[in-house]
Amino acid sequence: MAKFNLKLRKSRHQPMTAEGARGFTREPRIELFLLGVSNMVGEDTFYEGATDRDARFRDLVAAVAVADPDWFSRFVPWLRSGAMMRSASVVAALEGARAQVAAAIPGSRAIVDAALQRADEPGEALAYWLARHGRALPKPVKRGIADAAVRLYTERSLLKYDSVGNTVRFGDVIDLSHPTAKDERQGDLFRHALDRRHRRDNPLPASLRMLAARDALMALPVEQRREVADPAALGAAGMTWEALAGWRQGAMDAAAWESVIPSMGYLAMLRNLRNFDQAGVGDAVAEAVAARLADPGEVAGSRVLPMRFLSAYNAAPSLRWAYPLEKALQHALVNVPALDGRTLILIDTSGSMQSSFSRDGTLRCWDAATVFGLALAARAQAATVVSFSNASRVFPAVGGESVLAAVRRFKDDGYFYGMGTDTERAVREHYDRHDRVVILTDEQAHWHGAADVAAAVPAAVPVYTWNLAGYRVGHTPTDGDRHTFGGLSDAAFAMIPLIEAGSRDQWPF
Repeated sequence: MAKFNLKLRKSRHQPMTAEGARGFTREPRIELFLLGVSNMVGEDTFYEGATDRDARFRDLVAAVAVADPDWFSRFVPWLRSGAMMRSASVVAALEGARAQVAAAIPGSRAIVDAALQRADEPGEALAYWLARHGRALPKPVKRGIADAAVRLYTERSLLKYDSVGNTVRFGDVIDLSHPTAKDERQGDLFRHALDRRHRRDNPLPASLRMLAARDALMALPVEQRREVADPAALGAAGMTWEALAGWRQGAMDAAAWESVIPSMGYLAMLRNLRNFDQAGVGDAVAEAVAARLADPGEVAGSRVLPMRFLSAYNAAPSLRWAYPLEKALQHALVNVPALDGRTLILIDTSGSMQSSFSRDGTLRCWDAATVFGLALAARAQAATVVSFSNASRVFPAVGGESVLAAVRRFKDDGYFYGMGTDTERAVREHYDRHDRVVILTDEQAHWHGAADVAAAVPAAVPVYTWNLAGYRVGHTPTDGDRHTFGGLSDAAFAMIPLIEAGSRDQWPF
């Protein structure tokens, strides 16, 4: 039996979806997988408050980490680097380590280390642990955090992330986890981080040249700072665009942006395209930005979720970004397969799919569903795309249209309904001897009297539910040719051709 098709947990009462349809509970690993790949820790969703959702996540982590430690040791690193879920992977690593230590199960040190991939995350992990479990750090947790600090702590990361506004700073991590520096220069960095934290007036070690360059810039009078526009000088001082804006104490004009763009990270560029245009950044610099945006290596290294390209496309007014953003999105959707035969793709645009998955509210679950659904359709041999809520309607294909343009047309032509979730009706109305059905949804279907929402599809035809919210109860069982995936990245789409080829290894890690 395939790993996604594990036996469902038995219940004394028939579970229901949040909208009253017959529901199906899941085997704990499946429930944890779906919640993990969609869980923005501390965020409310349409049907589940943050407190309850986070508690369910912790309980599942503790249970699965002990019941199947091998699966868990593969799941957490993939959750961070494959599904690109930052907060969820940190919480999973720490809560899983706590449960495994209590059960005398080894291996959690490596899991904690793997979950921490950005230099502020050792501090965030430690802050989470101290707030939730106190100062008693189990050795695997302490050593995993220390391993990550050695791997991630540099002069540049100290300048960027060691903020006085953080509860746990680099020096606190060093104090409590006792990392062993990999070389003499990092040893100097560790000692300086401790001096910063404890406000010791010790001289800056000579090996820390980037910090010295930053100090020299900070010593300049404010009226002279606007004259510093050499990208090499700013880069040597580890000057980010946020730091530059504060240092100049004035608006970021074109010259300021052009001086810092060469050292900007991928996501920082993506988020500032509109600012580049408003400041009047020149065409030559814009062409360099566009080339980086469209570079497949840059996209892969950035670990940017596909919907971020939609957000940038919607925010940037200039057409000079449209083509590089489309190319970047295609690179970010590298796992979307080219499906043969006929595929029915149902995109849930009900009210609950308006739940936000970005803190700024610019991206919603139905944005993700539409991006993935239209990307899948663009590569499929023959696809029928349907938007459904209480009503449903086929979204007509336009030959040669880009995915981002199709998403905009989807919105402009009124395909986001925002009403109820009549999934079964949509399946019955639009299934017509298709070779497979893909439903992108939060699974909270209305009651319609059938055994499950896929009852209209013959048992031998695979139905793939792509769950974008991670609620506990689903709309169809995961057995036979009924499969459930999830998340905000494209990773699990690669499972579709594997399943249809008869593979039994149906986790994406």
